[in-house]
Amino acid sequence: MFAYLVKRVFQAIAVMFVISVIGFAIQGNLGDPLRELVGQSVSEETRQQLRDELGLNDSFMTQYLRFAGNALQGDLGTSYFFKEPALDVILKKLPATLELVMGATIIIIGLSVPLGVYTAIKPDSILSRIIMGLSIIGISIPVFLTAIMMIYVFSVEYGWFPSYGRGDTVPVFGYWETNFATADGWMHIILPSFALASIMLPLFIRLIRSEMMEVLQSEYVKFAKAKGINPRRIYFLHALKNTLLPVITVGGVQIGTMVAYTILTETVFQWPGMGFMFLEAVNRVDTPLIVAYLIVVGFIFVVTNTIVDLIYGLVNPTVNIARMGA
Repeated sequence: MFAYLVKRVFQAIAVMFVISVIGFAIQGNLGDPLRELVGQSVSEETRQQLRDELGLNDSFMTQYLRFAGNALQGDLGTSYFFKEPALDVILKKLPATLELVMGATIIIIGLSVPLGVYTAIKPDSILSRIIMGLSIIGISIPVFLTAIMMIYVFSVEYGWFPSYGRGDTVPVFGYWETNFATADGWMHIILPSFALASIMLPLFIRLIRSEMMEVLQSEYVKFAKAKGINPRRIYFLHALKNTLLPVITVGGVQIGTMVAYTILTETVFQWPGMGFMFLEAVNRVDTPLIVAYLIVVGFIFVVTNTIVDLIYGLVNPTVNIARMGA
């Protein structure tokens, strides 16, 4: 297990290296950084002098090594708009995004497991057909359209939930301010969480259903039924446990993907997270902030996938045995 962990850490470092190279490489195509720093009124001679001072005339390799050295020390550049370190700007926005993803994850797990199990146990019931039909619709509708429809129905028509913003938050530690400590915070996070969850919820329901139906046809489940074991124990202990490995595989990746998907959700709900910040940075051509966002999101993907791989061993010990023998 330790050897596998070391291997995964080296793989994660390699992936982060690739992400950093790509992120650094694209910033040259996002516009001239001097334009954002000094505007258009500065003479060409002054511009060339500034380019020399900033190292913009150096070779790509020299500039990348300088960038990588600073990044290893936590310096991802200074935002042109905020006039402060890009990483600090992201860390201030990160709690809002993570709490939004956390809320969506709770909804996905809380609904997909019982609905997926039910549709597998009773695939021909009317309710199962309705659930599967709605899941197809859910997959087909873009998240921004779902968000707009929810705002119209639950905010404009009925006035049950706020339509934008994060509401009242409570500082916890450092940059972290939480929605989960106030009633107003809960009211503000409900609609964005459901909108974000609508992307993955149909996928999880269908995945659990298909895996569960396959497991229910296995010999050990038939044997358990023949022994007269309580059906609930068979479904939720024996059968469901053996459907978790592929669900964790897909789920870990998709939950990491939701961090990127928050861009549209945060934009519609004016949620002050990383996604909304990223779009504003693109509009302002705030290159350091864009590159820092790509690296941070890539890091979240890498960490999520590594954790998922390690959880495999807890759910199915035979996976560890296979890895150690490989």
